[in-house]
Amino acid sequence: MTIQGKIALVTGGSRGIGRAICARLGSMGCFVWVNYVSRSDAAEETIEMVRQVGGQGQAVQLDVADFNQVQDGFKDIVAESGSIDILVNNAGITRDGLVARMKEGDWDAVLDTNLKGAFSCAKAAVKPMMKKRWGRIVNISSIIGFSGNGGQVNYAAAKSGMIGLTKSLAREFASRKITVNCVAPGYIVTEMTQDLDEAVREKMLSEIPLAALGEVDDVAAAVEYLVSDRAGYVTGQTIHVNGGMYM
Repeated sequence: MTIQGKIALVTGGSRGIGRAICARLGSMGCFVWVNYVSRSDAAEETIEMVRQVGGQGQAVQLDVADFNQVQDGFKDIVAESGSIDILVNNAGITRDGLVARMKEGDWDAVLDTNLKGAFSCAKAAVKPMMKKRWGRIVNISSIIGFSGNGGQVNYAAAKSGMIGLTKSLAREFASRKITVNCVAPGYIVTEMTQDLDEAVREKMLSEIPLAALGEVDDVAAAVEYLVSDRAGYVTGQTIHVNGGMYM
């Protein structure tokens, strides 16, 4: 079974890694729903990229941290498109700070978006997948979820939690031919890393065996594999895209 014509939804798809994933899925023949929260202009730019590679797409505004908003929004998408076949849980935020100074609201915001959001979306998307007895869920975690990082206890906890979520969902959905996997990027060139101080950047590079930051297309390539027929017998796994920084 090819994914040509499949319906895909990418959370946090308007920029960075999410945008690259949307474009890759569009190039594979998917109709791509591009989720965003506030930047409709960025979402439209992503859709234009999807069209340029031969795909089709549409923007959908919803906050994955809001459980009810996700359930209602996904129902509307299924009503319009007929299904959700591929879900990529990419939406994520940071509220960095040392734990002694971290506010409860900063902890809650990151966990609600990065971890609860993945749960809420998977819960909503799996219903149409189960009916068709086919589906692909890919969760975008992080190297930080495996190695930890000072000043990012909330982010590390959320991204680590996605690993357990992935494994448990994979076991629950396997009998319905739905695979659930994870991609854990390392340091990737995005808007955030482009503005790093040169000294910080050099320190990063010194810790990466391949001595280079990753590109968003490196992450998109891993997602491409996991949603394809070639990965039909792969579930509950994590692909690390980090240049060897974490082994």
